[in-house]
Amino acid sequence: MVKTVFKRGGAKKVPSHFQVDFEEGSFVFREGDLGTEMYIIQDGRVEIVKTIEGRERQLAVLEKGDFFGEMAILEGLPRNASARATEDTKLLQINGSTFDQMLRGDPEIAVRMMRKLSRRLRETDELLKQEQRGGAAREIPESGPQPPVPAPTVGKGPEKLIHLDTGVEFRLSSGSESTVGRQDPVTGIDPDVDLTDVDTDRSTSRRHAKVYRRGSKFFLTEEIGTTNGTFINGNRLETGVPFELNIGDEVQFGLVKMSFQSD
Repeated sequence: MVKTVFKRGGAKKVPSHFQVDFEEGSFVFREGDLGTEMYIIQDGRVEIVKTIEGRERQLAVLEKGDFFGEMAILEGLPRNASARATEDTKLLQINGSTFDQMLRGDPEIAVRMMRKLSRRLRETDELLKQEQRGGAAREIPESGPQPPVPAPTVGKGPEKLIHLDTGVEFRLSSGSESTVGRQDPVTGIDPDVDLTDVDTDRSTSRRHAKVYRRGSKFFLTEEIGTTNGTFINGNRLETGVPFELNIGDEVQFGLVKMSFQSD
């Protein structure tokens, strides 16, 4: 077991199970450092910052359940940004020897990591297409956390999910599908139905489920990697299997209970 104690300006590890503690304002690592570990936030917050043209720029603020630093394990390259605790923070440190075990034990992290890499590949592919068309090339995207992707310009339909505890309404997209989850600063992808404010326990996955519109019918599907379950009228959904959703049904994402309604 490994136990850590606070030390001004950083964390000092002494012989808790790869847990490291950082005081507010201390750096987990700095841009340019060599690293062989990634981190999962157990408690607290971490900001990812990068120096651009001599000025420090905040790329993302991560919280409990988020991860960072994985490119050091996947690529073996120096850190391309710095990570700093914005409050007293507990991190789970993952090195190469425990990386596979971590992916097997927490599939949501593995799926989010693939989404992040997939986004990076799409952006790089778009840059190559621009160059082939003779368009102006922009900077290759960083492998670290990215700013949120603007949601497509799609109107809201009459269908909505109503949070049972607060009465807050979340309208579905008028398009063919709506994603349900919480803001994800790691991938930069935000859901259509963002439960961040009502899910105080952070029980929903970042990309938890999808609501599909097929003609006049609606279907709910749990996304791959979801950890705390999805329920319709108390029935647990099987991941990836569509379940018909009817007006008046009670839907539960993790611990968040909602009602499916229409104007």
